[in-house]
Amino acid sequence: MSSVQFILGLESTAHTFGCGIASSDGRILSNVKSEYVPASGGIHPREASQHHSSRAAWTIAAALNEAGLRLADISAIAFSAGPGLGPCLRTGATVARALSLMRGCPLVPVNHCIAHIEVGRLATREEDPLVVYVSGGNTIISAYAGGRYRIFGETLDIALGNCLDAFARELGLPHPGVPKLESLADEGSRFIPLPYVVKGQDVSYSGLLTMATRMIRECDTRDLCLSLLEVAYGMVAEVAERAIAHTEKPSLLLTGGVARSKRLQRALMSVCNEHSARFHVVPPDLAGDNGGMIAWTGYLALREGITVPVEESYINPNWRLDEVEVPWRG
Repeated sequence: MSSVQFILGLESTAHTFGCGIASSDGRILSNVKSEYVPASGGIHPREASQHHSSRAAWTIAAALNEAGLRLADISAIAFSAGPGLGPCLRTGATVARALSLMRGCPLVPVNHCIAHIEVGRLATREEDPLVVYVSGGNTIISAYAGGRYRIFGETLDIALGNCLDAFARELGLPHPGVPKLESLADEGSRFIPLPYVVKGQDVSYSGLLTMATRMIRECDTRDLCLSLLEVAYGMVAEVAERAIAHTEKPSLLLTGGVARSKRLQRALMSVCNEHSARFHVVPPDLAGDNGGMIAWTGYLALREGITVPVEESYINPNWRLDEVEVPWRG
């Protein structure tokens, strides 16, 4: 009988309902997702949760099929317990509870932010990097110290991805907006001064978004996209550079949905070159929200005996990364 365990992970913090299966020997066997795309504006939490409910059975079946497994082969069910949008988290948790009861196996709560870090560490084989985690909902500079991931900088208001997505919508660009912003920026030639807000080790994007939006009718769109990205990414690079100098970590890991940005990658690679640090970026298929990262982090937690009874499997929409003990790093 094989000693390899298989963990099924469910991701449902925002626009994506994902199901992934990871093995205890470090393989992501499947990673299936269904994404809610609003007709207009940003994410509508109730509509997103309804999307997740309607696509859950298909996504789970597809993930099991892709991995060549049955539910009976699964050793534990992991789910994103936070942070995220309440209605979306509740939908994922409800499905996870049902699967745990059906299978009679442990239920493992996973912090979404830590999952982005752990899948990056798994994919790049970097043991102890400084982490730059940038997505639609989070912008965090973090590193492991003393049993937890500590925060060495974060956004004071909206996240980097939120800022860029909102600006793309103002330009009328279809989803996903960031790649289209970058294409326009590549054609820009003139830098337009915009608010650059770094406070200590933290960044702020709301003023940048407001000013850039006001200037849409006054400026060449390509120049405005170039300027917005240079300022937005420059802020991240500045706080990341100070953090890597302070922590003296040997490498930097870029993870999260915005990690796919080639322009941001170049900025952070330059930081690493200045400090003789290795630069790594999470693979594109693991960059955005996905069930595979929940499954793998669920295994790490399960290995340390971290499970939760179904009746106590609460979600926490405000669950901060630095509140979580990570004994597998000890």
